[in-house]
Amino acid sequence: MALIYRAHFAFSKNPRITSTGINSSAVFGFTNSLLEVLYKEKPTHIGVAIDTAGPTFRHESFVEYKANRQEQPEDITIAIPYITRLLEAFQIPLIGIPGYEADDVIGTLSSKACKEGYTVYMLTMDKDYSQLVNDCVYLYKPSYMGNGHEIYDVARVLEKFGIKRVDQVRDILGLMGDSVDNIPGIPGIGEKTAQKLIAEYDTVENLIANADNLKGKLKENVVNFGPQGILSKDLATIHCDVPVVFDEEVFRYKEPLKEELSKLFDELEFKTLKKRVFGEEANTVQVASSGRSNAKVNANGQMSMFGNAAEEVLTEEKAEEKVFCTIKDTVHDYRVIDTPELISSLVSYLKVQDEFCFDTETTSLDAAETDLVGLAFSYFKGEAYYVPVPQNFERAKEIVQAFKDVLEDKNITKVGQNLKFDILVLKRYGIDVDGPVFDTMLAHYLIEPDMRHNMDFMSEYYLNYSPVSIEALIGKKGVKQKNMKDVPLEDIAEYAAEDADITLQLKHILQPILKEQKTDKLFSEVEIPLVTVLADVERAGVRINPDALKEFSKQLDLELLDIEKSIFSRAGCEFNIASPKQLGEVLFERLKIDPKAKKTKTGQYATGEEVLSKLAPDHLIAQEILDYRELQKLKSTYVDTLPLLISKVDGRVHTCYNQAVAATGRLSSTNPNLQNIPIRTDRGKEIRKAFVARDTDHLILSADYSQIELRIMAEFSREKNMIEAFQKGIDIHTTTASKVYKVNLDQVTSEMRRNAKMVNFGIIYGISAFGLSQRLDIPRKEAADIIDAYFNEFPAIKSYMDEVINKAREHEYVETILGRRRYLRDINSRNITQRGYAERNAINAPIQGSAADMIKVAMINIHNWMKQEKLKSRMIMQVHDELVFDAHKSEIDMLKLKVEEFMKTALSMSVPMEIGIGVGENWLEAH
Repeated sequence: MALIYRAHFAFSKNPRITSTGINSSAVFGFTNSLLEVLYKEKPTHIGVAIDTAGPTFRHESFVEYKANRQEQPEDITIAIPYITRLLEAFQIPLIGIPGYEADDVIGTLSSKACKEGYTVYMLTMDKDYSQLVNDCVYLYKPSYMGNGHEIYDVARVLEKFGIKRVDQVRDILGLMGDSVDNIPGIPGIGEKTAQKLIAEYDTVENLIANADNLKGKLKENVVNFGPQGILSKDLATIHCDVPVVFDEEVFRYKEPLKEELSKLFDELEFKTLKKRVFGEEANTVQVASSGRSNAKVNANGQMSMFGNAAEEVLTEEKAEEKVFCTIKDTVHDYRVIDTPELISSLVSYLKVQDEFCFDTETTSLDAAETDLVGLAFSYFKGEAYYVPVPQNFERAKEIVQAFKDVLEDKNITKVGQNLKFDILVLKRYGIDVDGPVFDTMLAHYLIEPDMRHNMDFMSEYYLNYSPVSIEALIGKKGVKQKNMKDVPLEDIAEYAAEDADITLQLKHILQPILKEQKTDKLFSEVEIPLVTVLADVERAGVRINPDALKEFSKQLDLELLDIEKSIFSRAGCEFNIASPKQLGEVLFERLKIDPKAKKTKTGQYATGEEVLSKLAPDHLIAQEILDYRELQKLKSTYVDTLPLLISKVDGRVHTCYNQAVAATGRLSSTNPNLQNIPIRTDRGKEIRKAFVARDTDHLILSADYSQIELRIMAEFSREKNMIEAFQKGIDIHTTTASKVYKVNLDQVTSEMRRNAKMVNFGIIYGISAFGLSQRLDIPRKEAADIIDAYFNEFPAIKSYMDEVINKAREHEYVETILGRRRYLRDINSRNITQRGYAERNAINAPIQGSAADMIKVAMINIHNWMKQEKLKSRMIMQVHDELVFDAHKSEIDMLKLKVEEFMKTALSMSVPMEIGIGVGENWLEAH
């Protein structure tokens, strides 16, 4: 899109208009840029990424993201279908993934292509892409206005931004903000100040942690707008985990379709370009009248080559903006309940209802520390009631207590949107919400797992109604944004009452859909009971020892210094270890440790992890550089950041578990993201030492499913060899190696087992022979032979994979053991990339989803048992396939026995589950 916009405005003073009145400037300029790359660089592979219509995950984090951008010029809207046709004619794939930006698509594909051994160039003018540059990924800025193209490698990025590491680009951007994308940053910090601060403090998080060292207005801004700086860094971070597949054959550049290209050039009157592409053939090319090869025509007659995503972009951009009903033109009766008499009357009406909807209005989104502003109730469409509460906590609690009986009534159904938050808020006010509950967010999550689940979106989608926005009450995010407690009563009453009213209406729409899709049992028996479990887990929190992290940070500083000295000693000189250019010169010119050292296209030596790992066994300096990089990342990303998340109220960290994010059914967590805590390296594991028991009467107990996904694969496929191994307790990777390499179990070597382990887990995620050869560092032919041997020895797995894909093609969804659905609407796509991704999901989603269902059921059963037995122990974390407890010392033996039992029997399966249980003073010892 940046190239399209640039091309359009480059001709703004003298636009190219065809004889039929079409402004072809954008298409013309885009074509020139494309031809420049094709002719000058002669790429072996090429792809184009495009933004899709609709919001992305960044809008979920920050609703004002890109809010100040002007409406897209009509001429650009008209140009996009022509550019789509242009790329089809060149047989270049166009990739757009709903919910993600093109930046993230390019980042993901660049990362994947790099891992597959390719040298990658990201063609863009956007400086944000600098954060992705490494030894095999480069930033390619195309020529413009007479200036030649520019290529940015790591050294140039470091020089341009004045930083030590490429990932610090995100910190610079987070501090500066971006007016174009409406990323706020921290006020008063420009590029030079940002560079100076990051040079001294390394990251935004560390800067905020050391704000007391600053002075004057800068200190004030960092203290007041620190969270805004972290948010801005997150918004500026390009994500490399987009659900898009890098298939080398799909992206391999092919010759243009002459007839198609000629017809398009004639239609746009590109006579010079046509001659440039076809030479003398331009006058003799005949245009075929048949349909376009590998093309797809959408409802508007526009050409699309990337399935539904393309149609969404083109049709939504051309469609007129939909008009929704609002509170101003909808009959409603919303009332303020602000006297003891009115409150008593409302309670009496709520008591005789079979169900009612309630919603809390609070001062912040931090459930552990927020204050209540008011409560809203609705039990009839179009009617709702708002109960304001004073800022004084004790007075507020007195008012809220009037609703204790009805909110804790076991016979009345409570309806809400994201009820976990409301439940946690009310716990602070002495109310434990009980009885049946219906969470509209979770209902929609099961109905459409890949869509958004916020109330505003669902209201517009199902009710054709646009609710009052939060910004209408408190303004846009920033220094001038108000707090809910400052909003006039009449305004907040309308807003809050509307929330309750709309949520109740959504419940009545979503409940029949759950029954129709047969996911109502999963909803009522798993997702809804889990809300209470997660609320208790979050409220309990986990104790973190900041002193241990501070000590670990100092230890890392000393280790980094020691490693740095050793590296300099071995090199015979001092240099910037973070500079790939200087590092390459030292390793390969000064020390000459590899006479066959590879260079990148920019002429500097490749010094990435893969290169250094191969050199490490024979050259200690290479290993030390790898160690240096690992420790540096560990310190800045985890060790110095975790203490900032400790609650001032109880000294514990209260992560927030997200039930409605991962389409697979897996839980995710934020603040902190527990799933990201490193566990693969010995030094990374040290972070777990800081997670400690709550007091001297408790120990940390960890219970972890072993190879859960492989066991579920065995269950689904009914593969007898695999089932037998699990039933006899034989190591599955050794069994696989024995079968694949056709040797006895006692003849399996460590290398054979390693290869077999990679295949076992890789098969679940659709690993290719090329991918396996790269991971195992073996020839592709050998990798292909291993995979073939695997399927020969485990034929039922191959049959299962084929069967599940065929069923997915028929139904366009797959299901878990408990009926959780994952819709695969691209499973029959004519685009091989989208179809390939859907096929991999068809195999993996039922396995991952069943694993998610299993641990959720185990959590529910364990929680209910612990509550029934009134144990002193608490469940405090769920990470991947692991549950973590604050175990009271007097209950450890009983807890170990029952937790293992509940985890093993969560779902009925013929393949036995294996649970690893450990106990210790901290999480590392327990795990």
